[in-house]
Amino acid sequence: MPRVHLVTTGGTIASRVDPKTGAAVPAVRAEELVADVPALGRVAEIAVTEFCLESSWNLGPDRIAALARAVRDLQGDPEVTGVVVTHGTDTLEETAFALDLVLDGDTPVVLTGAMRDASAAGTDGPRNLVSAARIAVDPSARGLGVLVALNDEIHAARCVMKTHTTALGTFASPGVGPLGWVDGEGVGVHARPARTPTLPLAPPEPRVYLVKMASGMDDLLLRAILEAGARGVVIEGSGAGNVCGSWEGAIGALVQAGTPVVLSSRCPGGRVTPTYGAPGGGRRLRDLGVIAAGALSGPKARLALMFALGAGLDGAALRAYFDRLAG
Repeated sequence: MPRVHLVTTGGTIASRVDPKTGAAVPAVRAEELVADVPALGRVAEIAVTEFCLESSWNLGPDRIAALARAVRDLQGDPEVTGVVVTHGTDTLEETAFALDLVLDGDTPVVLTGAMRDASAAGTDGPRNLVSAARIAVDPSARGLGVLVALNDEIHAARCVMKTHTTALGTFASPGVGPLGWVDGEGVGVHARPARTPTLPLAPPEPRVYLVKMASGMDDLLLRAILEAGARGVVIEGSGAGNVCGSWEGAIGALVQAGTPVVLSSRCPGGRVTPTYGAPGGGRRLRDLGVIAAGALSGPKARLALMFALGAGLDGAALRAYFDRLAG
């Protein structure tokens, strides 16, 4: 049989309700998670590594880098057909994208999770886990980069996002759609997008911040970031990439200080374009030296900036990398 190596990190798929508090908490150990899903054994030989048992909102980029090193080692094992990572859904899209930034092997890496904890009626974890394993051993998944599989859909890490707080069908790729599906007949892949340009796997730069624009906000946060000597900032602007006109001074000062400023959009679909020339408009921001994030969300653009700075990219090299990401 093919061999799937399962790496567990916790999340809802590994959570149960604590009878004392009534709150769901990570509690299901890796071996138990596999034992509770006997159908996995009909898909592949399963090996297990428990990376951690955490809620996903507590997994920062430093832990993600360590996870990437573990997954990269598994990709290099000729006996491993595919790797499945279980993860909490709150930040699953961020971990998936960060892995996609630094892993360049063809061995499939599939992230999955659950929206209902293991003690809930109708929990979706077992089905998602089996689907992820089926994808991981399917030849069509090779060379696609890091994938996300929930609710019988396959998504590219670069495009996927959580769109609803509780719905089973929460994961979507706005403007792009899923790459494929899983059903009773097998695994289907109907799109093979270009791979995410990868970076050397190095410790990510921690002092990179995300600021979301809202109508009428002043530049307090940007000035604080400048005064703190931050290494980078991502701004999630409105529309095609615009911000309050009063922010231009602080943005210009950040760029002049050598702090990279990357611009994304708060819209769930579409890309940043330098269209508008009014104060705060995208054309003016480009002229100030702001770097466009293309279609990346703010959280994903932040991760790209953190890992790029950690890999030693700066100046023209950093801009060129984001141009490749946005292409």
